[in-house]
Order: sequence, then C-alpha cells, then structure tokens
Amino acid sequence: MPDLSEYRQLAKDMSVDAVALVPGPNFNRALGKPFMSHERPFVVVIPAEGEPAAIVPNLELGSWELVGFEGAVFDWRDQAGYDDAFAALAEHMPLRSLAVEGQVMRVFVSVAFANAQPGLQIVDAEREISGLRIIKTDEDIAALQAAINISERALERVIVDVRVGQTELQIEQALIQALFAEGAASLAFSPIVAAGDNSARPHGKARADYQIRPGDALLFDFGARKHGFAADITRTFFVEEVSDEGRAVYDTVLRANLAGFEACRPGVTAHDVDDAVTCVLEASPYGDRIRTKTGHGLGRDVHEAPYIMRGNGQIMRAGMVWTNEPGLYDLDNFGVRIEDDVLVTDDGCRSLTSFPKDLTIIGR
Repeated sequence: MPDLSEYRQLAKDMSVDAVALVPGPNFNRALGKPFMSHERPFVVVIPAEGEPAAIVPNLELGSWELVGFEGAVFDWRDQAGYDDAFAALAEHMPLRSLAVEGQVMRVFVSVAFANAQPGLQIVDAEREISGLRIIKTDEDIAALQAAINISERALERVIVDVRVGQTELQIEQALIQALFAEGAASLAFSPIVAAGDNSARPHGKARADYQIRPGDALLFDFGARKHGFAADITRTFFVEEVSDEGRAVYDTVLRANLAGFEACRPGVTAHDVDDAVTCVLEASPYGDRIRTKTGHGLGRDVHEAPYIMRGNGQIMRAGMVWTNEPGLYDLDNFGVRIEDDVLVTDDGCRSLTSFPKDLTIIGR
C-alpha cells in the first residue's frame, strides 16, 4: 500500500475531511505509478481519519492492481457513466469538505463530487498539496540530473549540425530525435526552437517557413523527462556571426544569470533572488526588454513552486530546485535567454546544468 500519511496529515492540518488527488504529478508521486488524465474521472480520496477510497475507470483496473491500494474502489464503465461511482463513494465516505488540486482537477470532476454530496465544500489546496514535494529527495535530484544530462547531450548533438538555410522546424525535429536517442522517456514539454525575431517571443513556436540567416540569435528552450522528472534548459546561440548589440545583450543576460546564483541560499526569499537578477537587467540599457520573472520551481512539473518573482516572500530552503532564466526580448528584433536548473544547498546553491554559457557562435 502506498504511504499516504502525509496527505492524511494535510487534511488534518487544513481541518478538512479529506484530500482528493487526480492523475498528475501529485497523484503519480503518491501512488508510485503514472496514470493518464483523460475524459474519465479517476480520483483517490484520502480522509483525515480512516481508509482511503478511489474512483477508477473499469478499463484501468488491471493497472490499478499493481499499485497495491488498500481501500474501497468504485469502478465504472463508459457505457453506464460515472455518477453511480461518485454516489457510492458518498455513501461510503460522507464528506463535508474536500481539499483538491486547483490547477489540476477538471471542473467536471468537482461537479461530480458536488452532485453526489450536496453542500460539499471544495477547497483549493493546490499550494498545500503540491508543497509536499517542494523539497526534493536525493532520489528526486538524481532523476532530475538524469533528465538534465540527457538534455545537454542532445543539445550538443544538434548544434554542431546547424547551418544557414535550415528552418526552425527542421532543427526542432532534430532536437526531439536527439532527446530520445539520448534516453529521454518523453519530452518535458514541446521544445522551443526560435530564430531571429521569433527568439524575442518567450514562448515562440518553430516555423516551417523561416530559414536561418547569418547573425540570427537561435534560442533553444527544451527538456527531457526521465523517471517522472523534467529538465528545463535554455541556451541562446548566434549563427555564423554576432552583432555588437547581440554581444552586449548576451553579456547582460549572462551577468543577470550569475547574479541569481550569487543571491540564492537558504533563508533568502524568492523575491530576493528575482530582485538581484532583475536589478542587473534594469541597470542595463536594455531594461525595457524585460518581459518575464526570473524563474520557477522544477520537478515532476515543469512549472511548480517556488516562483522566483518580486513580491513572493516564500523562503528558499535546501532541497528546492528552481530555474534561473533571465532574458531580454526586443520584439521584431531578437531575444536572449539563458536558463539553468538550480538546487538550493545547505550553504548556497549549485547548478544541475553544466552546458557552457559563454557566448557561442555556431553554424560555421
């Protein structure tokens, strides 16, 4: 049986009757096996007192048996629908309040709970539930490091073959192939390969009709997923040549990135780290090109707590992992972003990424 005691304790701490998990990072962490999120409700309910229960699509029962779950299971089939399963859960476990993952649970699942148990108070506990995994274990860090190593080897493979005339989409496809060739279990997210003016769009999409030109900034934002954990790395290169403006902007972003490492240690806040990074950008001639916060937490999700931004008073603690990714973006011109994955240590921090950050010209 998976150990669900921390969720039981969370329900007690929040003074709610139970915590509900649906397929996603917390669900997979709690149960030790990944399950898909789709149109079929699939829920584990962990009460403050008593045994847990689950609503499981019938077609998933074979996989569910491998979890070793000890508690009531209410399965349902597509043909009959899921209402009876929620009603059976309500009879088995009457609830007055339920803590849910506000960023993960879909509306139709919360409606099914409310229909089965009129008057049920549904509480958004995203921060509290996800907060249980904000401090990474040694095993978590090893999985992150494996995903990062795969990602860096893939990038090294790809950049040696970049040439003027290739399209962003061609390079993106090569990157995806390299990630899997190096051992990725899946993609952490759809990669961003953006050149020229497209590199100034923080979440630009690769174009099939734009051919790389001399002097283009070429930005890669990507990551492998391994053992359930995601890498998230960005490097910006220049193709064949770089302008004086390109050098100056790159140098500014690199200095901001390094300032993030200098500022990070246990006891400072996420605000403090972002402020140190952003002050470097603001003091440059390019302060009007700032469009994003410094970064975000990283682990089973690509974006999770802590969020590295001004105004966030969350204390940085040893074992947190975050992305240090300052950038400057001039729309219709070019953008530069440098992103490392950073582990907070007992006496400071260290980069889990090791891919070189010096300005690099490729394609020649």
